[in-house]
Amino acid sequence: MSRSDRTDRRGEATGGTRRWLLLVAPAALIGALLAWMLAASDPVQPEAPVRALADLAGAAVLGLAALPRLHDRVETSWRTLTVVAGCWVAMEFAMLVLEATEVLGVSTGELAAGQFADYLVEVSGGQIGIAILLGSGAVAAYSAFGFRLPDRATPDLVLVFAAVTLALRPITGHMSQQLFGSVLGAIHALAASAWLGLLLALALVVRTRGEWAVLLPRYSAWALPLAAVVAATGIIDGLVRIGGVTPLITTGYGRILLAKTVFLAALLGLGWWWRTRWVPIARDHRMNAESSLRRAVLETVAMAVVFGLAATLAVTA
Repeated sequence: MSRSDRTDRRGEATGGTRRWLLLVAPAALIGALLAWMLAASDPVQPEAPVRALADLAGAAVLGLAALPRLHDRVETSWRTLTVVAGCWVAMEFAMLVLEATEVLGVSTGELAAGQFADYLVEVSGGQIGIAILLGSGAVAAYSAFGFRLPDRATPDLVLVFAAVTLALRPITGHMSQQLFGSVLGAIHALAASAWLGLLLALALVVRTRGEWAVLLPRYSAWALPLAAVVAATGIIDGLVRIGGVTPLITTGYGRILLAKTVFLAALLGLGWWWRTRWVPIARDHRMNAESSLRRAVLETVAMAVVFGLAATLAVTA
């Protein structure tokens, strides 16, 4: 370990910058709240904030599992993966409960076990929710196994199960009624999750200047095509869904879509700025780990707001 890396580790122990990652969840909720306000009189399902947190947790799991793909010397952080996957399971279960109450027209306190079971078995939304819950549960269980026996576990299995689970909801969502809508929706969701998830994983795991110097440029090389895919599929899906330009102003769905597009454009601009300023300096070991972490936290929090908008958009009529 170099002297600069030892210095970075000491700074990391006292800096506390990583704690600012806790703002990611409130940022997603702010995005959901903003979308709710933009929807105005158009109906928005009450599970939108929980959907935002579930999507955020799923993206984090995907990013943590994919992180070793950036460099073969990166070790999987099984402890972090287990905790985040557990949060994902909790959010997906909460989603199931809220969806059941919405469909059955009862409050959470009034939902009986028999009613909930009937929803899971007889309603397609419940069946999809069970599949998603089982997928996230399998990821959490395997991550716990990896934490106990890291030499016998591989993050590739987590990566595959997380990707399939994240794709289930967009495949069966409102875009599934359109030509190639399911495929575009799944690609959009997976690209967005990887874009955010990998950066969040870097912020959670990377500790030293040397690690940032190696991993950040590799993430940047992945981020560019991922961002392009997110932008292209999002625009296509949105325009097909609303059927024109005028509904961008006259409908709640259109206003949320417009806000999401504006925020996404800002993120693309920030990404370009980081690519030309932050990445070269970090690659040349001219930026300490604390400074790189601050930039990663800033961008991750900004991306979480867009996730909140997107989650609400998905449950807006």
